[in-house]
Amino acid sequence: MNALARRLRQGECEALDMALAGERITCDPAGVLYLPAEDCLVVSDLHLEKGAAFARRGMFLPPYDTAATLALLALALDRYTPARVVCLGDSFHDRKGAALMPASERGSLLALMRGRDWIWIAGNHDPEPPQGIGGETLGEVTVGALSFRHEPSPGARRGEVSGHLHPVARLAGRGSRRACFATDGSRMILPSFGVTTGGLNVLDRAFHGLFNIETALACMIGHSGIYPVRFGALVAG
Repeated sequence: MNALARRLRQGECEALDMALAGERITCDPAGVLYLPAEDCLVVSDLHLEKGAAFARRGMFLPPYDTAATLALLALALDRYTPARVVCLGDSFHDRKGAALMPASERGSLLALMRGRDWIWIAGNHDPEPPQGIGGETLGEVTVGALSFRHEPSPGARRGEVSGHLHPVARLAGRGSRRACFATDGSRMILPSFGVTTGGLNVLDRAFHGLFNIETALACMIGHSGIYPVRFGALVAG
């Protein structure tokens, strides 16, 4: 069990409660979003079976990413016991990931899904429904006051929650980058959840025009909780 998983299991990481487009939300240090009024947990960019996808292309990674990602997801689900789960796309690293998933990992995933409404949002890596997994696959979905999709829409989009960009942030003079929830109080982009996924700095041009820069925050995932930092205090890289 890695350090983050251990702290989550022991309850040592504090979540951040805030408002997003009028909806009360909880940003959890595991990298998931929870909507208390809707009893809905949202997670983005699991990239399950990434190691297997690379292996099919002759690039070998340790084949443990799916099991590790599902173990972290299980901790988040145990923490909130949601009735509904929304996965914001790129849940599988490629179109073959679900069909070729080993039986042990498939069983773990199905156990997490059991008894819950489970929505797969189509991503650019996994545009079709996952084969043999179940759940409902949609292009986007509205829950409460918020709408959920994989890629952020251009321009101002009040109430939109998306993934895809894998936001990270770095404080001036503090060295390491941290995964973060990027928001301006109107919309939000979730961090990637998969254990082998990279990140894109929120100051990158890909984020330009998505947030009101005066109110934009990187809610950075730290060792003991989540820390909101204004974009103006961040550095690129």
